[in-house]
Amino acid sequence: MENLTFRYHTLSIEGLKLAPQSSYPVFILLLMMYVLIMVSNVAIVILILFEKSLHSPMHIIFCNLPLNDTIGPTVVVPTLLRYIFKEPSDHYISYLECITQAYVCHFFSTTSHTILMIMAYDRYVAICNPLRYATIMTNKMVIKLTASAWGVPVVLVGILIGLTARLSHCTSTIFNPYCDNAALFKLSCEDTSINNIYGLFFTAVLLSSSIGTILITYIRIATMCVTSKNKQLNTKALKTCSTHMAVYAILLVSGLSIIVLHRLPNLSENRKMASILFYVVPPFLNPIIYGVQTKEIRNKIVKLFRGNKGVKSLSCSTSVSPMEDSTASFSVHAWPVPTAEPVLLVSVADPAPLGCITGPFLNPTPSLKLTLTGFLSLLPLLVVLPVF
Repeated sequence: MENLTFRYHTLSIEGLKLAPQSSYPVFILLLMMYVLIMVSNVAIVILILFEKSLHSPMHIIFCNLPLNDTIGPTVVVPTLLRYIFKEPSDHYISYLECITQAYVCHFFSTTSHTILMIMAYDRYVAICNPLRYATIMTNKMVIKLTASAWGVPVVLVGILIGLTARLSHCTSTIFNPYCDNAALFKLSCEDTSINNIYGLFFTAVLLSSSIGTILITYIRIATMCVTSKNKQLNTKALKTCSTHMAVYAILLVSGLSIIVLHRLPNLSENRKMASILFYVVPPFLNPIIYGVQTKEIRNKIVKLFRGNKGVKSLSCSTSVSPMEDSTASFSVHAWPVPTAEPVLLVSVADPAPLGCITGPFLNPTPSLKLTLTGFLSLLPLLVVLPVF
């Protein structure tokens, strides 16, 4: 009974198996990747929150992705860094910390799928129903989509980890670089058939709904582009959807490689490496592929660090169909609209739909720009300190 109590409270964890000469290069590489992941994703979240011109449904829904991309690496990477220079016999973790890490890891991976699903729906409405976009993607709809993207994983992953937490232990070693559900229920000598059945059900429901949503929305978008005679609009739709598909493809390949390698015991070391890369590669590439490739966000980042000495061009965020790269040469006309704020309708020379820009065309105040730039410059220090 003593050993059983010990195993409940303290577990030994395998961590990374590294040769002594590889410890420092791996530590530096992981630390740099973690800092870049946190800085880039947090910077995009802050930019969207502070910039009123980015408070559109498309950007608010997209904001969930970088926010989620800070969660997974924060739970996994600091744990790996903590054990790199320790002897394997000193790799200990409390059971509560281990089960919390397992929950957050599965929550991160599940939420990555649900967020990309609601982003696909937003793109479908914007491209296939541009005239109804403003009436469909209301604030209430954005809140519902966001709540479902975060709420469904809370419930599904809660049941998954709850079934594992009920099991007693007959061993105290986690044969994995970090804690996950599979490593946890392998600690038990009890019958884990319920865990296996629910795990398969959970994976099947998540992947079928994720892949199904992406396929249905993009088949309809492709059909609309084929039947449309507007080549310029089709080009913009292709560019918008290609960034989303690239992010989804990276997530899907990274996740499926872990699932497949789990079924091949002779490739356990490859599986462990793939499982670590899952929490590093997608969060690192997502801000580059999706955030920087989005013209509005890219322009704001450039203006934030270079300074905005004058309004040379205006980016229009349309309420009809928020397609990226929809800016072009335009003329501004006053238009009598019964609203409390001055509203200008922008006639774009490009055949893209009209957009509206509310409020005065002024640069951000120097104090706000200084505060944002100063905060972003301190982000690497704020990220690195908790690791040590």
